[in-house]
Amino acid sequence: MQVSQGTGGTRERIQAVALELFTEQGYEKTSLREIAERLGVTKAALYYHFKSKEEIVNSYVEDRLHRMDELIDWAHGQPATRATRRALVSQYADTMFAAGQPPVMRFFEQNQTVLKSLTAGQQMRERMYRLADAICLGDDSPRAQIRAALLLFAVHSSWFAVRNPDISDDERKAIALEVADELLAGFDD
Repeated sequence: MQVSQGTGGTRERIQAVALELFTEQGYEKTSLREIAERLGVTKAALYYHFKSKEEIVNSYVEDRLHRMDELIDWAHGQPATRATRRALVSQYADTMFAAGQPPVMRFFEQNQTVLKSLTAGQQMRERMYRLADAICLGDDSPRAQIRAALLLFAVHSSWFAVRNPDISDDERKAIALEVADELLAGFDD
């Protein structure tokens, strides 16, 4: 397997191979040595880009956190209506189904236990709470809080709850948004 030329290409290739191994074998069972071997590079070359597996995980979480922050900021500038909630959930689903994101979602789903102890996992959890709060703007009732969490879970659960191997990512996303829309109907404007 040939590594792409240039620092950016090498870094992206390391991320892709690590994600593949973390999903296949699990985060804890994958070593940096295995990642380097699959890439056909030395561990020293890998260390040039990432000093640890956690740094690799953090690298794919950083972009996601940035996008979530943008969504949260956007929501706070909008009226607390069902239409805003629908747009927020739709935009969130767009980020979760964007190019390159499905493998990351599968990694998160298959490595939930270890993510709880990683900084990246803790940051994701905090952003999820903030995103759920943004969905609830104008209604801080316990019912709204649960409904907001379930809306987000509808998007996330589509990666493991829908077990049909023939379903496309677009179909998976459409189903998730359909369920989320049903939950949105319970919010009062």
